[in-house]
Amino acid sequence: MSNWTDRIVGDRMAVDREFSDRVRTSEFSNQEWGLVMTAVDFEIEHADDPDRARIVADTESLPQMIPELEKVQEGMGPGGPNGGRQADSGTGVLDAIRGALGMGDGDDDADKLDAAERLVDEYASALQERLEEKGKWDDIRQSYDG
Repeated sequence: MSNWTDRIVGDRMAVDREFSDRVRTSEFSNQEWGLVMTAVDFEIEHADDPDRARIVADTESLPQMIPELEKVQEGMGPGGPNGGRQADSGTGVLDAIRGALGMGDGDDDADKLDAAERLVDEYASALQERLEEKGKWDDIRQSYDG
């Protein structure tokens, strides 16, 4: 399976550059997005069917990454790399009190996981679109050994 991913490294880098604007408008910092991507593997679903084949993200490891995302957010203050988004990061006084009372953390984690999965799906679609535009999709799809 790694053979197909090795063949699209340049395309992934191009999509990363193009996708950076989308990440900037998301709730994730670049550092958080990098962590999300380390927890994701890409596969080709229905590779043997040209009409149904598509790149999908295996996000099974993503839930374990959520605590790491929170650590990144805690390390970012108003002047830090997060550009002042600390108020939304769950590190405020009210959020700390809610956390101590056992309120909200599960919902916040579920929301963050959902947002990460949606963004990863967008990325997978953008990657497939690029491969199709460059005329590489059929070759990559056919070489996928799932």
